[in-house]
Amino acid sequence: MSESWISDRLNAIDASGVRKVFDLAANMTNPVNLSIGQPHFDTPDEIKAALKQAVDDGYNAYSQTQGIAPLREKLQARIDSEYQHADRKVFVSSGTSGALMLSLCTLVNPGDEVIIFDPYFVMYKHLTTLTGGKAVLVDTYPDYKIDVGKVRDALTDRTKVILCNSPSNPTGEVVDEKALRELAELASERDIALISDEIYRAFCYDEPFVSPAKFNDQTIVIDGFSKSHSMTGLRIGFVHGPEHVISQMTKLQQFTFVCAPHPVQWAVLTAMDYDVSGRVDEYHQKRDFMVKELADDYEIAGAGGAFYLFLKTPWGTGTEFVTEAIKHNLLIIPGGVFSSRDTHFRLSYAAEDDTLQRGAEILRTLARKDG
Repeated sequence: MSESWISDRLNAIDASGVRKVFDLAANMTNPVNLSIGQPHFDTPDEIKAALKQAVDDGYNAYSQTQGIAPLREKLQARIDSEYQHADRKVFVSSGTSGALMLSLCTLVNPGDEVIIFDPYFVMYKHLTTLTGGKAVLVDTYPDYKIDVGKVRDALTDRTKVILCNSPSNPTGEVVDEKALRELAELASERDIALISDEIYRAFCYDEPFVSPAKFNDQTIVIDGFSKSHSMTGLRIGFVHGPEHVISQMTKLQQFTFVCAPHPVQWAVLTAMDYDVSGRVDEYHQKRDFMVKELADDYEIAGAGGAFYLFLKTPWGTGTEFVTEAIKHNLLIIPGGVFSSRDTHFRLSYAAEDDTLQRGAEILRTLARKDG
């Protein structure tokens, strides 16, 4: 096959950062794995039972593109109760990743600019590239706080979208209400689309979750059940926002994903009534444990939500440090995968307690090496 067959869009996307980590890890035996960005528990039995029932009941063909009516009605009622926006509508997407792709494809023209906060979830930059847009990174180091003044300075006449993620992957940062209000008001003032990725909203440990949609009724919100209900492989999410945007995203879903997995939509009706507070409390405890274990040897910022720590390496680059960690049978991700800088690494504390204990011991040992 000729390499010239590959599109410029794909050639512009470099997957080598993640690939290198897993190539290095290929020969690891029973690794201490703190790399996985998903819950360590299985999908709750009640949800699995509802999914099996939906399959047995024959809900295995296509659904309506926008999602089954009972689920949309239940989601819409919850959204209306929270926001009271007259024009806010919802549709069901094939995962939050699918929702993100649909939103950027709907909004971004070639050459348009998308504001992304650095560090960022790896998909943001690459999907912007895929749409023909230009990712404009706004630095949040060292504390991962959003400085709206920096955002204002980064805006140009080509800025089309601001992409916000709180709680954040990879930093665990929960953006404070003042910054969210200022960001939402800036987007409204400049007529820029604001996308809020809220997939980790259930996991806020130190302060209540706040959505920028509270301050800007045109905000496009992406949400789902993958993280809160451990349904990552079931590919179900939802999007809500102004009707003129949602209708276009729904149209695009018809010609791409077609619909979200039909039986999973029925299972989500049960998921919406399932109490995840016990799991949130468990991850709160895991966060506290890892922070306590590592505080003497690492600079810790963010960490207010989700289930990640994004830590500055005590020596070397992120890649060098992770390479050494793998030699000690610890699997973590170099920060350069999520950032323009290669100075940090990400660990996930979505793991069993004994795994976290072993990982913390290795990280303390590594911190006290000379590199």
